[in-house]
Amino acid sequence: MCQHEHSELDNAILSAAEPSWNKVAMIISRVGTILAGKLGDEHGSHLLIANRIGQLVNQGQLLAQGDILRWRSAEVRLP
Repeated sequence: MCQHEHSELDNAILSAAEPSWNKVAMIISRVGTILAGKLGDEHGSHLLIANRIGQLVNQGQLLAQGDILRWRSAEVRLP
């Protein structure tokens, strides 16, 4: 995935996130809807989105609570 595609995906993730806590699974679902058809197969796209969420947490663009690899229990929000 090139930098332009990362940027588009990151923008979609940040637009799906809110100031309040949301489950990682919910953000993945929202981003899948925003970018419908652009990311390939559903399972692969969910993994890609989850990976980028992790990167955004590491960069401080999202805050996380819980293990973000556990999509249904971990939560993220905008700082």
